[in-house]
Amino acid sequence: MDVLERIKEQVESNPIIIYMKGTPQFPQCGFSSRAAAALQDCGEKFAYVNVLADPEIFENLPRFADWPTFPQVYIDGELIGGCDITLEMHANGDLKKAVGEAARKWAAESSDS
Repeated sequence: MDVLERIKEQVESNPIIIYMKGTPQFPQCGFSSRAAAALQDCGEKFAYVNVLADPEIFENLPRFADWPTFPQVYIDGELIGGCDITLEMHANGDLKKAVGEAARKWAAESSDS
C-alpha cells in the first residue's frame, strides 16, 4: 500500500488520531507532548502514530494535508492543525467538544453495523 493511502486509511478509520514524535506516554518533543496531553484531557480514546518509528510516514505526512510540522491532529477525518491550534481549541473548550462529538458519532456508527 502506498504511504499516502496508508495515512488516508488511518485518518479515515480513527475518530481522533495524532501523528506525533513519540507516544502519548513517552513523547519525544514538547509540541507533541502538549498536544497529546490536551487530547488526553478531553477524556476520549484516541489513536496515535509515532512518526519517528515510521520514516515513510515522517517523510510523507507533510504532503498529505499540506501541513509541514508535527504533531498533526485529525478529528473525524479532518486535520485540525498542530500543537498551537490544538492548545487554543483546548483552552476555549472547542477541542473537548469536537473530540466528544467525533467519539459519539463513531460509536453510534459502529453500533449500527
